[in-house]
Amino acid sequence: MTVRDSLDRLRSLFRVEARPDPRLTPKRRDRLREQLQECAKGLGGEVSARVRAASLGETYLQLDDAGRHEFLRLIALEFGPDPRAVERAHNAYQAAIGTPAQWDAEAELRAAMRSARIRILTQFNALPQGVKFLVDLRADLLRFLDQDRELAVLDRELAARLSAWFDVGFLELQRITWNSPATLLEKLMKYEAVHEIRSWDDLRNRLDSDRRCYAFFHPRMPMEPLIFVEIALTRGLADNVQHLLDEAAPVLDAQRAEAAIFYSISNTQPGFRGISFGNFLLKRVIDDLKRDYPRLKTFATLSPMPQFRRWLRANAQELEATASAAELRLIAEAAGEKDRSAALPAILAGDEWHRSPALADALRAPLLRVAARYLTEVKDQGRPVDPVARFHFGNGARIERLNWLADTSRKGLAQSFGLMVNYRYDPDAIEDNVEAYVRDGRIDEAPEIKRLRKEAQRAATTGTG
Repeated sequence: MTVRDSLDRLRSLFRVEARPDPRLTPKRRDRLREQLQECAKGLGGEVSARVRAASLGETYLQLDDAGRHEFLRLIALEFGPDPRAVERAHNAYQAAIGTPAQWDAEAELRAAMRSARIRILTQFNALPQGVKFLVDLRADLLRFLDQDRELAVLDRELAARLSAWFDVGFLELQRITWNSPATLLEKLMKYEAVHEIRSWDDLRNRLDSDRRCYAFFHPRMPMEPLIFVEIALTRGLADNVQHLLDEAAPVLDAQRAEAAIFYSISNTQPGFRGISFGNFLLKRVIDDLKRDYPRLKTFATLSPMPQFRRWLRANAQELEATASAAELRLIAEAAGEKDRSAALPAILAGDEWHRSPALADALRAPLLRVAARYLTEVKDQGRPVDPVARFHFGNGARIERLNWLADTSRKGLAQSFGLMVNYRYDPDAIEDNVEAYVRDGRIDEAPEIKRLRKEAQRAATTGTG
């Protein structure tokens, strides 16, 4: 449900008439400012607060993007702390340091620093759909923030408030099955962000007896999953997502499974950007699976590399640097290019290379090497540039294996030339890996990954000839 989807519910609950004009006219802006001031002052009792919140929510939902942007700017710029009150409280605190009055002065300084912005937004909590409204409102805020940095102060306050309201201690882990309510299953299909759910049969296959799906829910949003993970119970480490999602594949007896493959983790609410639930979700799910299936020995992902192709197209020299002269000749010959230097850019820009067995074979070793380097060595501010790798390393995973042509869908080829990664979660090593990664950026790598990186380094050192 988006912020716009909340409109009918708010109308039915509070019987507010729709306003056909989506613009924030000067007259409406003045009235809106008055309403916001009333909210900031907290005038009246609980009923008055609910009526004001419903009216403000109705106003916001009726506005176009320009009006919503102005609505948020009013809150951000006109309802911060009073600078004069902050100065007085700060001076009083400085004067009171070391005296019995210090702690009262500190409390008064904190009160002076408290923003009226959050007092306004918190009033939406009183509405049945108010929490969801605020989550969707932040999604709008994040869109506007890219072009209007003055909204950053409001975003920081709202993000902090949402983090407190959605603390993992308040979240409920639930398993989603084929018998879950149809509305929830529809949302699963809608929110799946990694591998599109193509049909109800596809969804049924993903919820079969050898599959698991878990989601985090908040009590105030009982039918809105915040994040969900899809899992396949298998005999070994999965290396191809098409095989994993094959509806015609035989169903494995879950009690005989030895591996749990996390093949899709989807955040569902754009308004939670920067607020992570994934690390808690994975740990809770691993604990549940270990309890239910004692034979499970391997907990791993089959993960995409969503930005690899874009990065490599911008850094084509990286592929050439990790290939030998013989490999480059084979690539050019397989591509039908006499000019070796022209072969790689043409291949990287095309979409049909994987249909040629000779060209795919020639590209395999160099692409695997450069992918290993990309995941472990290419960094931004000291952390891997790949967002999925960054997430899993930060949660204590080890990079286990790279899988060639593991996702030959259009999306998979466009993102990563079909490559996918297994990140392995060893329950006994997770905490040590997290500590090493946070402390000094060290990444736990399987021998195969280390070998690929050494080959890449050797090729770059000796040159391609």
